[in-house]
Amino acid sequence: MAGNTYGQIFKITTFGESHGKALGVILDGCPAGLEIDEAFIQNELDRRRPGQSSIVTQRKESDKVEILSGIFEGKSTGTPISMVIFNKDQRSRDYGHIMDKFRPSHADFTYQKKYGLRDYRGGGRSSARETAARVAAGAIAKLLLQKNGISIHSYVTQVGNISISQNYQNLDYSNIEKTPVRCPDIKVAETMIDLIKKTRKQGDTIGGVVAAVIQGCPVGLGEPVFDKLHAELGKAMLSINACKGFEYGSGFEGAKMKGSEHNDVFKNEDGKISTTTNFSGGVQGGISNGMDIYFRVAFKPVATIIPAQNSINEAGEAVTIEGKGRHDPCVVPRAVPIVEAMAALVLADFLLRNKSTLV
Repeated sequence: MAGNTYGQIFKITTFGESHGKALGVILDGCPAGLEIDEAFIQNELDRRRPGQSSIVTQRKESDKVEILSGIFEGKSTGTPISMVIFNKDQRSRDYGHIMDKFRPSHADFTYQKKYGLRDYRGGGRSSARETAARVAAGAIAKLLLQKNGISIHSYVTQVGNISISQNYQNLDYSNIEKTPVRCPDIKVAETMIDLIKKTRKQGDTIGGVVAAVIQGCPVGLGEPVFDKLHAELGKAMLSINACKGFEYGSGFEGAKMKGSEHNDVFKNEDGKISTTTNFSGGVQGGISNGMDIYFRVAFKPVATIIPAQNSINEAGEAVTIEGKGRHDPCVVPRAVPIVEAMAALVLADFLLRNKSTLV
């Protein structure tokens, strides 16, 4: 199976399955001498882990990370950093009923046809549990970015048809972690939570949108043509399970505007160059321009639902499938740290690529 590695200099390879013994990641290219806060890495994993509230899957995993190599006396050594997270609460029996059936909108059919076999226990490698490894590596990327004055804030902006209307500049990011849905508008967050709980009682699921804001990014990250910064951010986000859409800056709304309305005019204030507006979303010509980078990521409803659905089995026969096991009624609350992690991995890689070109 190809496609398990991401990055050019700051490079990760993840491994493991949802119901296997463990998940893990090998991070290569991390500069030597970076202070590694293991408590910070664990906190990032705690934000993603299952069972953290009543509106997410109740699978009980502590997701305790074990660092096996690449760190000595609290600092990176420059050698590959390997981290592992052991699974503790697999219930593979919950999936015996679909071992030869194709669940609607899952990867069952495509994996079977491509590889000739599949791990039906929780989806195996296609499970969103794989993202735990990304979050662990992303935490180290965040530490590198913090050292360079770059911060990332991600939050839920929409669940179903309920959304917040404020501009990201008017939000209080300190509110993000105050509710289990991770929406910075406390009043709207309560409505979102009610909708998720109602949907869960119906045995159904619902989608949503996660927004992210990157601040402090220097001018010059990103490469022209095929390795544009926003293109890599889009690839990273679309690699996350259940992601169905990515837009940055003005996004699709920009299509409604005239050039005279959309152009970001430059200004120079005391030697600092910026733009009066930021419809470009902090990226121009595929290269960061020093303004805030902001984007939105759309997630579909979780495919596993309780009500019976029609499908077929491996023999092509008609079958009925009912959802079992423990699943998120809405992925977006737990997607927040995943979005941040993937954004951090993209930026860390470009930051090091920029430095590798310096003389």
